[in-house]
Amino acid sequence: MATTKLKVTTLPPAPVLDLAREVLRIEAREVEALAARLDEHFVRAVALMLQCRGRVVVSGMGKSGHVGRKIASTLASTGTPSFFMHPAEASHGDLGMITGEDVVLALSNSGESGELLAIVPQIKRTGARLISVTGNAGSELARESDVHLDASVSQEACPLGLAPTASTTAALALGDALAVALLDARGFSAEDFARAHPGGALGRRLLVHVRDVMRQGNEIPRVLQGVALSQALLEMSRKGLGMTAIVDAAGHPVGIFTDGDLRRAFENGINVATTLVDAVMHATPQTIAPQKLAVEAVELMEHYKINGLLVIDEQGALVGALNMHDLLRAKVV
Repeated sequence: MATTKLKVTTLPPAPVLDLAREVLRIEAREVEALAARLDEHFVRAVALMLQCRGRVVVSGMGKSGHVGRKIASTLASTGTPSFFMHPAEASHGDLGMITGEDVVLALSNSGESGELLAIVPQIKRTGARLISVTGNAGSELARESDVHLDASVSQEACPLGLAPTASTTAALALGDALAVALLDARGFSAEDFARAHPGGALGRRLLVHVRDVMRQGNEIPRVLQGVALSQALLEMSRKGLGMTAIVDAAGHPVGIFTDGDLRRAFENGINVATTLVDAVMHATPQTIAPQKLAVEAVELMEHYKINGLLVIDEQGALVGALNMHDLLRAKVV
């Protein structure tokens, strides 16, 4: 069977890059202008959403709808319960999602979107408050809103002046500004953000603690100080962590012996059978508390260029041990 080779079109780089840079400059300029226009209406919008006892329901048609979905997602992940409602579907039953406890955030560049205007009376009838984001302060949607936010742009980045480009960027940036202002007003923390993202890398970094990944009880490699190096090697082999803690009679670590120390011991011709572990151990091992974040253990290991840590409690007693493989399995690294 014959195959058709794709024809690669060669474009002159200068005009392509010039146009792309101009698009970015226009959009950056419009967002900068939007920042300068923020006023008490923005503060009122944040206050309405902050006081909302229900959900922030975001709605918009076409490109505004795509922007609205992202805004709803950002609000929800930063402490403001929110969801997106398609205005066309709203007229066919989805208006039942809205209650009098909600705030509706409606996006329309023209402010004259028929699908949005069709549901405004019902939104008002439920008692929900309406915030609009439009590019036309004189539009019907703006006039019917409790709060109107001006997201107008002087020009689109599209050379034809037709495709929503700068206007959608401005609306998206305004949505981000609302979400971040609400985040700050709520005192929303990095830990709160992680709880909303338990499956992501940030969630693992902020929610996994040393106690969640450390070896405990009989899994901890340890020998008493004063024992033969051969006994320490047997303990290392049994526990498979590539190290062993050396503890005193009270269970406090006084040293650590690792695979690296073993290699150095062999290089120096040390007799494993007759040498005491105290003679070859590191007397000041790096330790960490069980309540510390696992990512802090990673940082310690990377800083000191080591592969394992001993975990001690507030009294200095050995309660755990972990190595880089444990952190890799927990997907902290």
